[in-house]
Amino acid sequence: MKNKRFQWSMLGMIFSLAGPTIFEQFMQTAVQYIDTAMVGSLGTSATAAVGATTTVNWLIGSTISAVGVGFLAYIAKEHGSGELYNVRRASAQSVLAVLVTGVFFTVLTLALSPVVPRLMQVDEAIRETAARYFFILYTPMLARTATIIFGTVLRAVGDTKTPMYAGIAVNAVNVVLNFLLIYPTRKIGGFTVLGAGLGVEGAAIASAAGFVVGGLIITAALWSHPLLSPKKVSLKPDKEILKPCLKVAFPNMLQRFATSAGYVAFASMINSLGETATAAHTIANTVESAFYIPGYGMQTAAATLAGNALGARDNKKMKEFAKMTVFSEVAMMVVSGGLLFAFAPAMMGIFSDSPEVIKLGSIVLRMVALSEPFYGVSIIIEGMMQGVGKTVKPFVYNVIGMWGIRIIGTFICIQFFAGGLVSAWGCMIAHNMFLFVLYFIHWLTGRWNPLNTRSETVACE
Repeated sequence: MKNKRFQWSMLGMIFSLAGPTIFEQFMQTAVQYIDTAMVGSLGTSATAAVGATTTVNWLIGSTISAVGVGFLAYIAKEHGSGELYNVRRASAQSVLAVLVTGVFFTVLTLALSPVVPRLMQVDEAIRETAARYFFILYTPMLARTATIIFGTVLRAVGDTKTPMYAGIAVNAVNVVLNFLLIYPTRKIGGFTVLGAGLGVEGAAIASAAGFVVGGLIITAALWSHPLLSPKKVSLKPDKEILKPCLKVAFPNMLQRFATSAGYVAFASMINSLGETATAAHTIANTVESAFYIPGYGMQTAAATLAGNALGARDNKKMKEFAKMTVFSEVAMMVVSGGLLFAFAPAMMGIFSDSPEVIKLGSIVLRMVALSEPFYGVSIIIEGMMQGVGKTVKPFVYNVIGMWGIRIIGTFICIQFFAGGLVSAWGCMIAHNMFLFVLYFIHWLTGRWNPLNTRSETVACE
């Protein structure tokens, strides 16, 4: 009976952490849906121009997120062990990380904006539009970096609500400005609605403004947080804090960079298949992202609780929460996969009125829906490993899966067998199943858990 109460208490803790993150990601995805639908109403070319550089956005965003993971692992562990001054010191170092990383990526992205569409093999007719969209989107890079890293720092001490509120503000600004900037002045229900008629550029400005608002909100929240406020703490580089953070962050950064570079190569090959394939791929990715929300929301809870349990040296708690998060995740992903399979054509129809795009997108979505529960297991186990500072094995697994299966497989299918989008997504699913097998074995053997070893230190595998 006592063990059951412990399990229910653990389940409540998992969902109290995961709930706000799931809601935040749901809101982000809802706005992404609205963005895609609004731009999609301008035609297939506009959708392709926006979607052609999406994977580059993932590459940059995920690389910055890896820096946040380093701080998450350190802060969650120190918080679990009650070392609150070290938590504040790490928070101050995260400010330094935001400044350095934000300025670096601002210079890099703005300098490369004219080149990116060409590297992505974007159709020449839409390259200029895609380049302008990319440039505007990355102008507020410092604010975007703050939103990502400070949001992760707040989640590391269990505050998942503040990033959620910041995300709601970002989305609200984005939607309102989309409505005003994308379309020209028009009449709706007898009323004249003012509009700038900027099209794709209007969508980029709306997103950029939202990121600025989010960055300001999350920075103010960190500065006033009772546990994390960096006030009166030195912002100079602190080797004692940065060394363990970077030890975790660096392999994770390499992993995310390598896998995101793979996404870029993958999208580039799909872009070469033509406008219809690019539009179907872009929209299908947008649709699919909503059905991964439970997975990535639970991953945040898994990482934070793993770090806390490690700091407290509580192996019973570590094992119990691991089991419950994995099984909860599978249950949610079975439901989301079933819904995706059932409603794939209807979801595609929200964003495009092209029968070819809808049909092609529906086929690939129904294919990937069957693999959702397996991919969910990989997400959770990777999150637990990040929380305890084990980031080398995930790097190896993801790089082999991405480049050895997805990229090489897609290249062979397209270049030698004249395969299309369906074969490319088949390679993507094979990649996901490969990760499931490796992570599941790693979990069953207990090698992910440092408390199963005699060592009292967190060692990166």
